[in-house]
Amino acid sequence: MAKRALLTGITGQDGSYLAEHLLGAGYEVWGLVRGQANPRVSRVRTLLQDVRLVRGDLLDQGSLISAVEKVQPDEVYNLGAISFVPMSWEQAELTAEVTGMGVLRMLEAIRVCSGITASRGTAAGQTRFYQASSSEMFGQVRETPQTERTPFHPRSPYGVAKAYGHFLTQNYRESYGMFAVSGILFNHESPRRGAEFVTRKVSLGVARIKLGRSRELRLGNLEARRDWGFAGDFVRAMHLMLTAGEPEDYVIGTGRTHSVRELVEAAFGAAGLDWERYVVTDPGLHRPAEVDLLCADPKKARTQLGWEPTVSFEDLVAMMVESDLRLLAGGGDPGQDSSWP
Repeated sequence: MAKRALLTGITGQDGSYLAEHLLGAGYEVWGLVRGQANPRVSRVRTLLQDVRLVRGDLLDQGSLISAVEKVQPDEVYNLGAISFVPMSWEQAELTAEVTGMGVLRMLEAIRVCSGITASRGTAAGQTRFYQASSSEMFGQVRETPQTERTPFHPRSPYGVAKAYGHFLTQNYRESYGMFAVSGILFNHESPRRGAEFVTRKVSLGVARIKLGRSRELRLGNLEARRDWGFAGDFVRAMHLMLTAGEPEDYVIGTGRTHSVRELVEAAFGAAGLDWERYVVTDPGLHRPAEVDLLCADPKKARTQLGWEPTVSFEDLVAMMVESDLRLLAGGGDPGQDSSWP
């Protein structure tokens, strides 16, 4: 009998790649979707035809219990969140409820449906839980590169909410013996990334300029450095964590950093353009509290899970630019995520 996986965030970048990966591994995949009309749901039904959908909302405990009872999943991947960091200052309370408290509600749904009342060690056949933690929890970093033992100092409401969910996952593992793990994922991108994120903003901006539809690209801090990898690589790590022998947390990243300036240079270079002719820096686009440098040390994942990234930074950027050139030339609308998945 095929294993069952329940995914929150099924309509997002990571959800789509993970669903494809798990379907390829022979899983029966279920996606949690909110009850109200969501234009992305139709694309899930069309483009991920083998994914089954169940109603539920990270803001509603009862709906999560009902979803878990219906699906009876072997594995739950909690990818759902308000994940655009700048928005978390504008909607701090909602970010806390979805990105933070949503973790508690899903853990409670699994605990209640499994009848777990006290610590009893990781049981065979128990539903396994993956939490999508984030490098944004490190924030104002204490050391570089960052490992599983690096202290957190989040610099945004998003980072704070993610830290809450991360510690809560550890707490349920230690308190109830649940197989609950967190993947501390560094920035991971793809042609399916939302148009509001800087990598996709750059690739779309380059495509518009190359096609003569725009004359400039406005960006904030060009010196911020990130560890950027390919989302398709990172979802493999999620699956490896939940199929490991013991529940442990892992840092997932490439171990290499690049500045936004380098991202811009690579993107414009992929289109044969000189970035300095088109890029305008806008102080209004800076974060209220900037995170200047994030760099992963993925040694534990490499040695214990056998995980390695396969797509280089340069190939990732070129992939995104080429995809957006095809999208815009074909009449696609990135505001409607028509390239997804």
